[in-house]
Amino acid sequence: MYDDFHVKDRWTGEDIHCSWIANIVAIATRHADAVDIKFLANNRAVWIALPCEAWTRFKEETGHTITDRLAIQIAGHYLKQAFESGFDSGREVYNLSIEEMLDHLKAVMDEAKHTDYLPIVPRIHGTGNAEAVDERQVQFSPHGTVSNQGDQA
Repeated sequence: MYDDFHVKDRWTGEDIHCSWIANIVAIATRHADAVDIKFLANNRAVWIALPCEAWTRFKEETGHTITDRLAIQIAGHYLKQAFESGFDSGREVYNLSIEEMLDHLKAVMDEAKHTDYLPIVPRIHGTGNAEAVDERQVQFSPHGTVSNQGDQA
């Protein structure tokens, strides 16, 4: 979905490859009440700052938790829309409001239907999420459990 995708820049027509790199609690790095989701957009670092208050509001309103996996998809959805609409101006950090974050969360969940269907991150070779580089066969269930089907030597 939105952790590793290609998008065409509205103004230049350039193909932009966006890939998720990390989630960082911004309180520790820049004293902000946010979680920063880092992407590389054609090797340029882009940070999407998601406000912590949105996690609280969502939990209070729905009883559900925004997981790291879901936060990555929310930020990626925003980033893809920013490129498609021409909103990307080359800034390094984009700060979402609580309402913007919850709107993107709704869009992601409308598409995914359930958090079990969100991509597993990080992408692990041999899982179908990335090109296999070894012969181990790690399999994930839709509920996040892992079984290793490789040699038991």
